[in-house]
Amino acid sequence: MRVLVTGGAGFIGSNLVDRLLADGHEVHVVDDLSSGSRDNLSGAAASERFRLHVLDVREPALVGLAAEVQPEVICHLAAQISVRRSVADPVHDASVNVEGTARVLEAAHEGRARKVVFASSVAVYGRPATIPVPGDAPTDPRSPYAASKLSGEIYLAAFRALHGIEYTTLVLSNVYGPRQSPEGEAGVVSIFTDALLNGTPTVVFGDGTQTRDYVYVEDVVDGFARACGPRGDGHRFNLGTGIQTTDRRLHALIADAAGAPDKPGFAPARLGDLPAMAVDPVPAHVGLGWEPRTDLATGLKQTVEWARRHRRT
Repeated sequence: MRVLVTGGAGFIGSNLVDRLLADGHEVHVVDDLSSGSRDNLSGAAASERFRLHVLDVREPALVGLAAEVQPEVICHLAAQISVRRSVADPVHDASVNVEGTARVLEAAHEGRARKVVFASSVAVYGRPATIPVPGDAPTDPRSPYAASKLSGEIYLAAFRALHGIEYTTLVLSNVYGPRQSPEGEAGVVSIFTDALLNGTPTVVFGDGTQTRDYVYVEDVVDGFARACGPRGDGHRFNLGTGIQTTDRRLHALIADAAGAPDKPGFAPARLGDLPAMAVDPVPAHVGLGWEPRTDLATGLKQTVEWARRHRRT
């Protein structure tokens, strides 16, 4: 199968590229390298079935590329992912996440792709009434970022109705693992890991009881790989564990894996942060045959060991 991966030089995207190549597929990556890195693709670049196209997904050239490559599936992960930046600059957020998704769907149509697999976010649920959040929970976007991700889901349905392009939406909880950068809009796992390995202070916001649902990147890319097939057409699935982990517990687990003191500092809770989040993965098991296989302690140890090997000196 020929697969085009947008955002394929990023954290999740590059891990997905490795998985698709290992499964024997031909992989084309579209990435403008604004946040992704060629280093993430160093292993993939050795394959004759891999090609990198340095291109912004908003550019009209993406349509011509898809017409030339004729991918069977497009995995769309390229995005502006910062909630705070979306609040400060909602027009930029919409440009990347709404215009970019529309361009990807136009490319899918012109390239005769069978399916688009779309990376969405738990942000579309807002403040859910039920935790773990079921896949059919009402959406309640409370930031421009969440609104733009939900808009992408609506565009998918529109292009399916217009042109028969199938889709699967994967709502990602807090993804962590190798290649996640501690810089910029990073996940707390990579931030804690980097600080604890380098002996710099760590900070927990609030009293440490805020919870999140942490899912290992290899499990997430398994969900994408499964969604590239015919299963799950026209559906949204949550990719998470359904397990809530407090910030304080997370810090303790990473400190243990890093062999560092478990002594974070504390700062006032940040405005707008949700007190709790976890998603129900059962529909993904039914619809895709997917389930999270990596427990948090194991995943964190693997993440810390990768970070240790790639420490900045």
